[in-house]
Amino acid sequence: MASGDLDERDPDYIRERLPLMWLLASIWFRGEVRGLGNIPDSGPVLLVGNHSGGNMTPDTILFTLAFSTYFGVERRFYQLAHNLVLALPWLRSLRRFGTVAASPSNASEALDSGAALLVYPGGDYEVHRPSRLANKVDFGGRKGFIRLALEKNVPIVPIVAVGGQETALFITRGEGLARMLRLDRLFRLKVLPISLALPWGINVGDMLGHIPLPAKLTVETLPAIDLHAEFGPDPDIDEVYDHLLGLMQETLDALASERTLPLLG
Repeated sequence: MASGDLDERDPDYIRERLPLMWLLASIWFRGEVRGLGNIPDSGPVLLVGNHSGGNMTPDTILFTLAFSTYFGVERRFYQLAHNLVLALPWLRSLRRFGTVAASPSNASEALDSGAALLVYPGGDYEVHRPSRLANKVDFGGRKGFIRLALEKNVPIVPIVAVGGQETALFITRGEGLARMLRLDRLFRLKVLPISLALPWGINVGDMLGHIPLPAKLTVETLPAIDLHAEFGPDPDIDEVYDHLLGLMQETLDALASERTLPLLG
């Protein structure tokens, strides 16, 4: 997908559908998004999140609805996603909400335009992690987002979500299977996940998506981090990465401790 796809975001489309979609998310997921006031009111900002729930990524949809409600649909806001997610027929409308292909050019152009940009460094590796690792932030060692924030001189705002990995039973990422089938070379896929999900039962690859179970979703927005103010004029990438993951994991642990039962929250 080309960088021009940023132009597909349609504020009027978002405005018309926002009330109904927010109502549905509130009913199905009992969605709760905290701390949106921690996001700077204007200017470019890099929102960095953990995410869950396979290719349906319900926490992304919930946060996008909450952001647009809080800041208004006119504020430029984009979310990076894998090409596979954008190819799913029932998710193509996300492009009009600002979802674009995860590429360096799209990320750079979005921040240059003064937009808020939501990225998920863990990508397909994190979103398909086994259910036993549901409450783990796992970026797989990917640190490009830190270099991007430094290059563009924008703050990082951590976004921590819980509940998405309860919308199906995720069994394995299927990394070995993906390598055997050479999916990395063909489709940039390093995993071929296996899960139990509606309506398929055994769901291999999540290529057609699935119906997410109505798990309660909670998303917490943490205070913005100015990397130069926090880590000096020449921040160490590894130090920033460890600090950010530790902060997000601590928050995720706290959110998980609030939950009493799977699905119910």
